[in-house]
Amino acid sequence: MELHIKNMVCNRCKMVVKAELEKLGFKPLLVELGEVTLAENITSEDKTRIAESLIPYGFELLEDKKTQIAEQIKTAIINLVHYTKEPLKINLSAYLSDQLKQEYANLSSTFSEMENQTIEKYFIAQKIEKAKEMLTYGELTLSEIAYQLNYSSVAHLSAQFKKVTGITPSAYKAASADSRKTLDEV
Repeated sequence: MELHIKNMVCNRCKMVVKAELEKLGFKPLLVELGEVTLAENITSEDKTRIAESLIPYGFELLEDKKTQIAEQIKTAIINLVHYTKEPLKINLSAYLSDQLKQEYANLSSTFSEMENQTIEKYFIAQKIEKAKEMLTYGELTLSEIAYQLNYSSVAHLSAQFKKVTGITPSAYKAASADSRKTLDEV
């Protein structure tokens, strides 16, 4: 049986969900970002128990198909932006269609309906959070960050960064104030 879980954005999330399910006596065969495959079918009472055990950790069990699709899109984008080692030289619509095995137009309209923003705006927000992380660590130049995140230039990255955050990347780095968000808050 497959369960869809909202707000799973990192490996620690996977560990927490797996531990909670095992604590409740379930045997997860696979725990991925946003999805869990259980060895057995579960009852509606079991689902309620699982949902209640996950709430204190900020997770939510998803029942609605459109909400599941929106979360799968978010998970795919988070994986792409935050966990891919290569530069982001990719066609986002083709990537999402391939990952979710659906037409991009359907994915886009579902996401916009459920999240009240476009996939592109969500993708940009994730890229800016990744840029903040890279700036915080100070290991890469702004030019290298722009390349890693597939911006055409430092000026393009800086303009988008300022549009989203209200300050320039240089001002962000100089302030060294931690205004980063957790990935599920983006």
